[in-house]
Amino acid sequence: MISEVIMMIILILIGAGVLYVIFNLGSTLLKIAVHFITGWILLTVVNILPGINVPINLLTLIISGFGGVVGTILLALFYLIF
Repeated sequence: MISEVIMMIILILIGAGVLYVIFNLGSTLLKIAVHFITGWILLTVVNILPGINVPINLLTLIISGFGGVVGTILLALFYLIF
């Protein structure tokens, strides 16, 4: 009887630890996805401006998503310079 209770407590603790790791990893993946979507929206808005046509690919999404508005402005400036 006592060994079953101890086994149940151990399984609950293991399950709680696994759920904790999954939720932490999931929130990080969600934040990265939000950054990519924000970068895509910013690049689309910049491409609406006349004379600027920054290609939308994985590298520019990463720069724009994690760099924010500053990263998008730098991409637009680099496009205009080069």
